[in-house]
Amino acid sequence: MVLYLKIDPITLHRVVDRGRELGAQYVEARFQDDYRVSVSTRNDKVLAVTSSRSSGVGIRVLVNGSLGFASTNSTTLSDILEVVELAVSQAKATSKLRKKPIEFSDEKLGDGKYSVDEKRSLLGLNVEEMIKLAMEIYRAAKSSVKEAKLPFFVTDIRLHIQEKLVVTSDGARVESRVPRLYITSSLTIMHPQKGTLQRSIEFGGSGGAELVEKWNPVKTISEEQARLERVLLRGVAPPSEKVPVVLGPEVVGLIAHESAGHPMEADRILGREAAQAGESYVKPEYIGSFRVGNRYATVIDDPTIPNSYGFFLYDDEGVKARPRFLYKEGLINEPLHNRHTARIFNTKSNGAARSMDYASEPIIRMSNTYIAPGDMDFDELIEDIDLGVYVKSYMEWNIDDVRWNQRYVGLEAYTIRKGELDEPVRNPVLEFTTGWFYSSILGVDKNLEFYPGTCGKGEPSQGVPVWFGGPNVKLSRMKIGVLS
Repeated sequence: MVLYLKIDPITLHRVVDRGRELGAQYVEARFQDDYRVSVSTRNDKVLAVTSSRSSGVGIRVLVNGSLGFASTNSTTLSDILEVVELAVSQAKATSKLRKKPIEFSDEKLGDGKYSVDEKRSLLGLNVEEMIKLAMEIYRAAKSSVKEAKLPFFVTDIRLHIQEKLVVTSDGARVESRVPRLYITSSLTIMHPQKGTLQRSIEFGGSGGAELVEKWNPVKTISEEQARLERVLLRGVAPPSEKVPVVLGPEVVGLIAHESAGHPMEADRILGREAAQAGESYVKPEYIGSFRVGNRYATVIDDPTIPNSYGFFLYDDEGVKARPRFLYKEGLINEPLHNRHTARIFNTKSNGAARSMDYASEPIIRMSNTYIAPGDMDFDELIEDIDLGVYVKSYMEWNIDDVRWNQRYVGLEAYTIRKGELDEPVRNPVLEFTTGWFYSSILGVDKNLEFYPGTCGKGEPSQGVPVWFGGPNVKLSRMKIGVLS
C-alpha cells in the first residue's frame, strides 16, 4: 500500500500539542489533498479539460464547550500554528454565548492507514483516453437512436484522488487514500411529433481505471438510448385505475437516500439543518419506538462497501466506519451520528463525520444508502401481477423539507401484464408519503444495484460522493398520474 501524503505527520502532532497548550480540551488536525482531472464533451466536440488540486490543513478545537474551526492551504508548521491559534480564539469568543456546552462521546479511535486498491492506476487514465472514451460513448449512443434525434449529448469523465491524514488529541491517527472515478452522460432525445425525453446516466465508484471495463459505459448507454427511444415513440399512458407498482433499483435508491438517509441525520433531527438543507419528520423520541414501515423496510447506510463511491473505513473524527441500520424491519432504528450528536443521544458515534475538503468542517453525512434486498428473482416479484407498472428509472423528483411528501416522474417504464413486461409507459407520476411507501412494500428481489451521486448539505454547502441503491421493490396498488 502506497500513500502519497504531502505533509509530515509530526507536523500535525505538534499542531495538536499546541492547541492543547492554548487551552483546548480537544484538537483535531486534518490534512486533506484532493486532486481532480476532468474532461467534458458535447456531442463530438471537446468542451473543456481541467485539472485542479485542493490541499491544506483544517483545524477544529473544542474550548470551554464551544467549537472553533479554521484552515490554511499551507503545510508549513509556522502557518498551521497560526491557524490553531485562530481556531482557539474563535472558540473562546463564542463559548460565553452557548447555553449548553458541546461535548464529544468517548470513543475507541483508529490508528492506522488504508487505501483502495487499483488494478490499473487511475492516474494512468490520461486525458487522451478520457476524450476517446467520451467520443465512443457519443457515437454508440447516436447510432442506437433510429427514428428520433439526439441533438444534445454531454459527457463528463472525472477522476478524483483524495488523501487524508487525521490526528486528534485523544489518540486518533488515520491515513487514507481513496481514488474515485465518475462518468456521466446527459442527453436529450427529440422527435418532431412525440416531443422529448431527457436523461442523465451516471457511473461512479472507488478504484482504478479498471472500473471503465467493469461498467462498459459505451454498451450500457447505447442500449439504454434504444430503449428510451422506444419509450418516446411507443409509450402509452399508465392504467387509469389503481394498480401495483414495481420500482427499479435506481428509483428505490433515490427514495432511500431522500426519505431515510436525510431524515435520519442526527444533526437534522436536532434542527441544525432547518435553515439550510431542511428538517426531518423524525423526532428524538422516535428512535427505537416509531414504526415507519413493514418488515421489508430495512434501510442501511454502509461506507465500508468495497469499491463504492461513498467508501471510507474511518470518518474525519477517527471513528471506525460500519454499516448503520437506519430503518430496521420498519422501525426507526439508528440515526447517523458524529461524536457531538452521539453524546446528546447518549450513545456512540457510528462514524458519519465527513468533510468535502480541507477548508470544510466535518459534518454528518451519508455514504452508501440502500434498501436491503431479499431472496426473490425479478420474475417471481411480478409473476402474480395481472396489470401493473414497472418504473425502472426517473426523469425528475421532489420531496418536502421534512422528507415526508414526495413525487417521482418515471422515465423508462413498462406496463406489466399477466406477470410479464409489456409496452412502454410514458411519464408516469408517483406521489406518496414516506410512511405509505415503507408500509406498502409487498416484496423485494435480490437484485441489489447502486448509483452514484453528489450529496449536498451544510452552510457553506458541501458536496460529497455517495451511492444510493436497492433491489426492485413491489408496492401495493396506487393511483398513477401522468405528466402533462
